[in-house]
Amino acid sequence: MQPRPLPFDPIAEASRQWQAHWGQQATASMAAVTSIMRAQQIVMGRLNELLAEHELTFPRYEALMLLYYSRRGMLPLGKVSERLQVHRASVTNVIDKLVAAGYVERVHDDADRRAVLARITDAGRSTARQATELLNDQRFCVAPLDDGACRTLDTLLEPLRHGAGDFQAEAQPPA
Repeated sequence: MQPRPLPFDPIAEASRQWQAHWGQQATASMAAVTSIMRAQQIVMGRLNELLAEHELTFPRYEALMLLYYSRRGMLPLGKVSERLQVHRASVTNVIDKLVAAGYVERVHDDADRRAVLARITDAGRSTARQATELLNDQRFCVAPLDDGACRTLDTLLEPLRHGAGDFQAEAQPPA
């Protein structure tokens, strides 16, 4: 259940308070960060609600799609963690849930029997396609933003991600 809308914009009010107590110092930055965090909460909630019919959350969907697009349909858990840019413990939990749903299975690497791989199943491939169709139909839950606004937002945030070391300046997709 979504809470009732506030009769005021809480981020604008936070900015006003910040300005009154701290002056111009970081007011715009504080408002930007607070807006990003609130937008993330809104979009994640919408995505998880939409994906629930497939026993997925957005983090599980991301992991499933990573396996879906991988050359052999399987990756070591460490590589999943690296590509999704999340802690290894988070990946273990996500893979556990995908295994329980029948979308992924754990297998040993033939080249290194100590290594554990996550491999997408046929049910996982089918669910990945269905979930992607649903997300595409709903434009990944970013309404009312249009495509132009989404491209602008992506462009605005790219330097922040690059500056944090998410990717190299001349980044190339993995082979």
